[in-house]
Amino acid sequence: MKNEPPQEILRRIPAVDQLLLRPAIASWVESTGHEFVVAEIQRLLAEVRAAILSQDADAGTTPEQLEAALGARLGRRLRPGLGPVINASGVILHTNLGRAPLSAGARETLSAHSAGYTNLEYDLSEGKRSQRDKLIQPLLREVLGCEDAAVVNNNAAAVYLILDTLARGREVIVSRGELVEIGGSFRIPEIMARSGALLREVGTTNKTRIGDYESALNENTALLLKVHPSNYRMHGFTEKPALEALVDLARRRRVPLVEDIGSGCLVDLRPYGIADEPTVQASLSSGVDLISFSGDKLLGGPQAGIIAGARSLVEPIRKNPLMRTYRVDKLVYGALEATLGSYRFGRAAAEIPVVRMIAMTVEETRRRARRFARRLRPLLPGGAAVHLVEGESVVGGGSCPESALPSILVSLESESVRPGVIESRLRSLDPPVIIRIEGDRALVDLRTVLPFQEKVLAESLLEAVSPGFERAPGPSGG
Repeated sequence: MKNEPPQEILRRIPAVDQLLLRPAIASWVESTGHEFVVAEIQRLLAEVRAAILSQDADAGTTPEQLEAALGARLGRRLRPGLGPVINASGVILHTNLGRAPLSAGARETLSAHSAGYTNLEYDLSEGKRSQRDKLIQPLLREVLGCEDAAVVNNNAAAVYLILDTLARGREVIVSRGELVEIGGSFRIPEIMARSGALLREVGTTNKTRIGDYESALNENTALLLKVHPSNYRMHGFTEKPALEALVDLARRRRVPLVEDIGSGCLVDLRPYGIADEPTVQASLSSGVDLISFSGDKLLGGPQAGIIAGARSLVEPIRKNPLMRTYRVDKLVYGALEATLGSYRFGRAAAEIPVVRMIAMTVEETRRRARRFARRLRPLLPGGAAVHLVEGESVVGGGSCPESALPSILVSLESESVRPGVIESRLRSLDPPVIIRIEGDRALVDLRTVLPFQEKVLAESLLEAVSPGFERAPGPSGG
């Protein structure tokens, strides 16, 4: 091709109709449609012609080359932008990977509810329209131990609606040590400003006393607000009032106490070595008037924001016109109801993946890692090996930042493939596998790998250290 005139090379390019007869391309036509494939062939041939005219010696013109190039292009275009991944990173609530995986019951409910119609806003006993959140209110009241509850699309929306409804144009007292920013640039002061509430800061960054709150109270005070610090903690010369002291102050001065509890923990995690995460039930039973929390963190359900507490505070929030802009659909209600059902019957540790992962002991991770490595070793190519190493998993998602979970990890090593290359290759597969690199080692943490994913994970690890590795087509976004 190097010495051949471009016009001669152009004449050898197969016509679109000829390429459509190729078996692989005919298969693409059958699965996607004639017009879609023809348009992609035309784009490919235009690029090949342009490459030939620019003296590109690598421009493939044979039917075999064009068939392969077209297959790669279509694979990239048709791969969904959103898809499943295998989380072998050891971060349980990995925000970038969608936080909590749902329980089997929640997944079954999603499938059932998405296939047809539901009674989302229909009262079956009366035969007339109803309110969508009435369906789940009884279960929320029972599980959380509250008078009333409402569901919105995330906890940021819950906080905003609380402030907009109960404190617009009035003061909200917050400790300076709780004016936090969390992921996605969510800042408490900015949310308050948007809601129309007036921020009244008390205390200092590291020390706030109950007297600071009491001194700030006045006739324009709407709320006392306590904010979960998420993944932020202070140590050393610090002080903050106990929740019970804030409850007592709120009752004496007849001002509602609102707590953004964040993670939505419904079980005591202290038996698993996590002591710094309050439970929703404990806050409500201690006398907090209103709380908000996420559905897809420690609760282990779908993305949602849950507002729970006194009926006199929840009801006006439900009637806020903005409630419609933050409401959730039938799928979220269904998945949330199934998730709460596991807590209702005391089966959360067995059925909710997040709780099960946290509860896994180091000996359980050792046994699982040993079995996995035993199956993998005989299949590894020459120069590759797996070893068990001690390490730690984390909860993530802004929850329990000071608590690590001791785990036994699988270290994948290869004489010919560097750890960073292994990690990159695993991300390129279908499904992608997310591991972590520590101390120049490619580490696989099975704590966050769901049992049904182990077979695919093993195949992916073998492929990542294979001499003949080939990347899966990546998403093109187009």
